[in-house]
Amino acid sequence: MGPVQRLKKDYPWIKTPLVVGAPMRLIALADMAVEISRAGIGFINWGASLTASIPLIAAYRPAAVWFFAPSSLASLAEWATQTRAASPETKIWVQVGSVAEALDAVRNVKPDVLVVQGTDAGGHGLVRGASLIPLLPEISDALRHPGGGGDGGEGEEGEALKQDDTPVLLAAGGISDARGACAALTLGASGIVLGTRLLAATEANISRGYQAEILRAQDGGQTTVRTKVYDQLRGTNWAETHNARGVVNRSYVDAVGGMDEEENRRLYEEEMGKGMRGGG
Repeated sequence: MGPVQRLKKDYPWIKTPLVVGAPMRLIALADMAVEISRAGIGFINWGASLTASIPLIAAYRPAAVWFFAPSSLASLAEWATQTRAASPETKIWVQVGSVAEALDAVRNVKPDVLVVQGTDAGGHGLVRGASLIPLLPEISDALRHPGGGGDGGEGEEGEALKQDDTPVLLAAGGISDARGACAALTLGASGIVLGTRLLAATEANISRGYQAEILRAQDGGQTTVRTKVYDQLRGTNWAETHNARGVVNRSYVDAVGGMDEEENRRLYEEEMGKGMRGGG
């Protein structure tokens, strides 16, 4: 059974090509999730304990649980194992940004879906990575030939995965229209993930000032930047291996210009205090 057929078997309500809404913390809340798909309700479980989460997974039996940026491979494996025990029908999705992450996930978690994120992506991802165009084919090849050393080291000897054991690949990062979607499918993805593109939706939980800047921005390589500044201002505790791409704004310009972090945070919070009128 091919990957698209497996997706249709697991999620019979989907249409192809598959378009998935990214789980954007604080932004993709219930209104957006409902509008993207009436089939079910997702949740973002940032920093919650396994003990608190598993009873909810058992009670509501989500169609899929999507894991991203775990604190460790052991933690990812434990979450996946307990999720499957609590809700055997729930499919495990794992987001990765390198060949090594993909191989580690497949060897230790056996995910149903791998979301392959290139560094073109907005939001959070690996500090060190590759764009989607080289990354997705390289991961696809490495899964077919797991002993080929594509993980950046000596490689592990092992037989190629059987087709039904190979996770479905979805593409994420820099896709905003049909041209990007077609390119991702040509690279070997079975569907795409949209995040930044959906920030323009009226259901997105972002300030209208921020939304206006997203729509105004052009020449994205110059008007966006990968940085830890925004996480520092928000006080979010991301690992050193990850940063985020965002639109260059006054907060970033002031940080680069040497403004004290506390003063920058005060100005950021002042702007956010304006609610939907703020720019962030």
